[in-house]
Amino acid sequence: MTGEPPLVPPPAGGRGLGGGPARPFKQRATLRAKALRNSSTTPEQLLWQCLKGRKLGQKFSRQMPVGPYFADFLCRELKFIIELDGTSHDQNVHRDIQRDAYCRSLGFQILRISNDDVMTNLEGVVSHIKAILAQAHPQPLPPAGGE
Repeated sequence: MTGEPPLVPPPAGGRGLGGGPARPFKQRATLRAKALRNSSTTPEQLLWQCLKGRKLGQKFSRQMPVGPYFADFLCRELKFIIELDGTSHDQNVHRDIQRDAYCRSLGFQILRISNDDVMTNLEGVVSHIKAILAQAHPQPLPPAGGE
């Protein structure tokens, strides 16, 4: 040993051993996501019981940040978002259009379901989601060998 400090990985937002400029730490919106999960509506809770634990064959997360927005339910692998719409969405139609356009520009497919449908026809909603998931597939990988 020559007395040099041991090599250790750089901190998340630090300069590390390369001596380059510090990268600012990009804080995830975890506090906001947690607050949204803790204040979920009854329709969100009911649908979550059907989606969690890969019950439909895919991993879903709830209240996940997608850029400046939060997806009610997100399947990262399929780039699939489920949004539940209640009465508040009737007043924010323009915002929903902007949000959908943003998410689609990132390659996400979005399914909007009304809270009323979840409350009155949960089985039908789940069947509809299953049908869509059966048709969905992740983005194809490029051919092997770089061709």
